[in-house]
Amino acid sequence: MDYRSLAEQLVKKCLQKGADAAEVWIEAGRNLSVEVRNGEIETVQEASTQGVGLRVFVQKRMAFASSNVLTEEAMADAAARAVEFARRTTADESNLLPEKSPHHDVPGLYDPEIARIPLEKKIDLALQVEKLAMKDGRISKSAGASYGEGEQTVVIANSRGVLKSYQASGCGYGLAVVAEKGEQKTTGSDSCSRRCFADLKPPALLAAKAAKDALDMLDPHPLKTQRAAIIFDPEVAYAVLGGILAAIDGERVLQGASFLAAKLNQKVASELVTLIDDGIMPKGMASAPFDGEGVNTQKRTVMEKGVLKGFLYNTIAAARAGLKSTGNGSRGGFTSLPGIGPHNFYMAAGESNRADILAATKTGLLVKEVTGYGINPVNGGFSGGASGFWIENGKIAFPVQGITIAGSAEEILLGIDRVGNDLDLNQTLTSPTFRVKELQIGGE
Repeated sequence: MDYRSLAEQLVKKCLQKGADAAEVWIEAGRNLSVEVRNGEIETVQEASTQGVGLRVFVQKRMAFASSNVLTEEAMADAAARAVEFARRTTADESNLLPEKSPHHDVPGLYDPEIARIPLEKKIDLALQVEKLAMKDGRISKSAGASYGEGEQTVVIANSRGVLKSYQASGCGYGLAVVAEKGEQKTTGSDSCSRRCFADLKPPALLAAKAAKDALDMLDPHPLKTQRAAIIFDPEVAYAVLGGILAAIDGERVLQGASFLAAKLNQKVASELVTLIDDGIMPKGMASAPFDGEGVNTQKRTVMEKGVLKGFLYNTIAAARAGLKSTGNGSRGGFTSLPGIGPHNFYMAAGESNRADILAATKTGLLVKEVTGYGINPVNGGFSGGASGFWIENGKIAFPVQGITIAGSAEEILLGIDRVGNDLDLNQTLTSPTFRVKELQIGGE
């Protein structure tokens, strides 16, 4: 099907039905998932999907309709419904569509080889990684292994001349295992996702890490309540970065529901902290040539050496702020309106080796897992359950579980005194290892 021509036709159809302006978002794709456990294939599922989302404006009133049936009758009905809905909503002068801009490509987003690789090879990848992890006699159970892939075509058109499209793919696999010792049970897991099948890590690496993570957490020691240095592993970067992301959401800033709302161009973090949102990273798992509204993506520094440089906006939120979209209009699919979201969001690498950060910590906690809210984007409070490893005299002494960490975003961000050089840009929300000088630890 010629989705670009269809998108143009649907824009015209919306205007014919009475819209002053219209936007058409089309997605078509294929997904495959494989689940295995204990050497047996549990499920293999493949599905193809396609659908269209229509956003229309009538005298600055906005509405949305979608359809997963692309017949002429179904789409004409969706256009008519969207226009009718718009006539019933409240007008907003900021209800705008982005204007036409030149298309740019992002390298490495689509791998046609994924679809050509035999299904047996993909199933074998999941079976193999599980088998390798279970070779360690100390691993008692498999919690399962999986493989997944997807391909997608995206097209957007609007009544201001936007007509863009791209293809993307992705694949990944992972596993989880259980280690037991007496009454103790601990889990470990690992996974790997890439745009191209050939770039996936070897199964031996994933198996070894999953087994090690489970085994290392056996025999945890109790920990007394105290203040100490906290080292955040890259695997728990989301506990800090997730709250910051919510706080730099332009819509939240406009509502006054962000602890960073009044901090633009002010120092809010250590000089070691630089945060980047990169939508054009080659092969980036969250890269795309344009956002959910057709605005070109970009690589953008939102915090530079501790100074807050900007917020994330889609077109409507930007108009309300008197600004232009930053290319952060996000879509949950063809059934949703554009929101605001990041692309590949990360803390830039520092100069310290991870081993040196540990060695420089007389006493402290290396956090490997966090549960709970993390940073509250409204007031900047931080709290959560944690597990990891206690450090004494620069070395890992023993595992700890069932503790809590509490503080504030200010304490964390301004207290970062070491940033590692172990940044993995294959993750979409990540950081290198970093140390916070001191936080409150709740234990016995």
